[in-house]
Amino acid sequence: MTPRQEIAAWRPSVPGVTEVFHARFTEHAYPMHVHDSWTLLIVDDGAVRYDLDRHQRGTPGDTVSLLPPLVPHNGSPATAGGFRKRVLYLDMTQLDASLIGPAVDGPDLHDPELRACIGQLHTALARPGDELEAESRLALVGERLRAHLRPRLVAGGAVPEPGVAGHLRDLLDERLTEATTLEQAARLLHAHPAHLVRAFSAAYGIAPHQYVMSRRVDLARRLLLDGQPPGEVAIAVGFYDQPHFTRHFKRIWGITPGRYARTGAGS
Repeated sequence: MTPRQEIAAWRPSVPGVTEVFHARFTEHAYPMHVHDSWTLLIVDDGAVRYDLDRHQRGTPGDTVSLLPPLVPHNGSPATAGGFRKRVLYLDMTQLDASLIGPAVDGPDLHDPELRACIGQLHTALARPGDELEAESRLALVGERLRAHLRPRLVAGGAVPEPGVAGHLRDLLDERLTEATTLEQAARLLHAHPAHLVRAFSAAYGIAPHQYVMSRRVDLARRLLLDGQPPGEVAIAVGFYDQPHFTRHFKRIWGITPGRYARTGAGS
């Protein structure tokens, strides 16, 4: 790792938080990728620019950003000195799927009290033995996030049909760790392969293969922080071999899987 990049990641024993991630980047740019959990982000120094649902967004230091699950986004430094950030990945017990739409419409929240509470939560999560405090602060953070998002819900709004892009995403999610080919998907969904790629890319802003690889990397991060060896993780999440896994992991996170696993060794 270069001095321009600092990363710490760990899985706390606090229900609702799947991972804590602290990082400083000056040059690394995240490609389009997805998570299966909510991404709760605060920036302590510098700023981040990112695209979500084809809209450019930004995270100055006084902003709380909440990126919803399964919605592709990227990220890069918005200032010459890069940025330093703290991230919590929250599972669906904290915010349910009905709030994904409101979060897409307005992911950046200007709420100093919420930001301070999130900072206190990070502090508690970094101290072994303070799990009860962390759970208490998480409950307050979740309540305040829901207060921001629920007023944006449209009562009685019709749920759109998923269409072929939605059906393909469901299929890819069901077979995430399997070697599903585009031809197989086309036969199952009764659509031409090229149409599947165009429809999926248009609907989600990411190609099907990019979606699958980023979902596999997302799953791999948790297994690495749980102590599983990178070679075993590579096969478990569906990569061809460890070099294949390392190439995609480093493209998204900027470091190798082995180094990522070691960032949480002392946490």
